[in-house]
Formats: sequence, C-alpha cells, structure tokens
Amino acid sequence: MNTILEKLSQKPIVVIASAVIWALVYFLARWLLDNHQLQDGLRVAVALTPILPFAIFLMLMLAGIRQMDELHRKVHLEALAIAFPLTMLLLMLLGLLELVIPLSPEDWSYRHVWQFLPLFYFLGLAFTWRRYQ
Repeated sequence: MNTILEKLSQKPIVVIASAVIWALVYFLARWLLDNHQLQDGLRVAVALTPILPFAIFLMLMLAGIRQMDELHRKVHLEALAIAFPLTMLLLMLLGLLELVIPLSPEDWSYRHVWQFLPLFYFLGLAFTWRRYQ
C-alpha cells in the first residue's frame, strides 16, 4: 500500500485531483444537506461521505511529504506549527466573543470556520518559505 501511495504522490496531478474530488464531494454533501429533505440516517451517511476522499488526499500528501528532502519536510512542519496555534487562537476568540455578542451561525458555524485552517497552513508555508529563501 505504501509503495502505491508513494508512486501516486510523486505525481502532483494525482494529489491535486484527490483534493479536487474531496472538495467536490464536500460541497455536494453540503448542497444535499441544505437543499433536500432526507431521512436522518441518510443525512448522516451524506455528512460522512467526504471522509474517504479526504483520507485519500491526506495519505497522498503525507506520502509526498515523506519523500521530500529535509528542508521541505522542515518547512511543512513549521507551517503546521504556525497553523495549529492560529487555529487555537481563532477558536478561542470565537468562543469568547460568542459569550459577549451573538455570532451569526450563517457566518461563524463550523461549516464556515474550518475554511480558515487551510488558509492558516498556506500562510505558514509562505512565511516559512520566505524565511528560508
């Protein structure tokens, strides 16, 4: 299994395609859950469908990072070391603000806040790459 993942992760188009498939499945699930009256069991199944495409994307990304040289691995580690505390800060801030002012669930629910996490990671990558150049 690892050799298959390693071979696939060497092709950027495969990793990008897995990310696109995951995003499409996620937004399709969101659309189905927002716009259709489904039974509860089916709603749970639809809500869980993005897990498999994301797991495949994650395995491909990790296999790709394992094949990188030491500098590239260090850069990704530092990007995560930046993104994780920023995520904690965002969640802490939103939790405290929610005690003081009502936050609109149409803007600040889990459906919307998770999208900051990849942004924090890419900010961490940009910051770290700039440091090493």
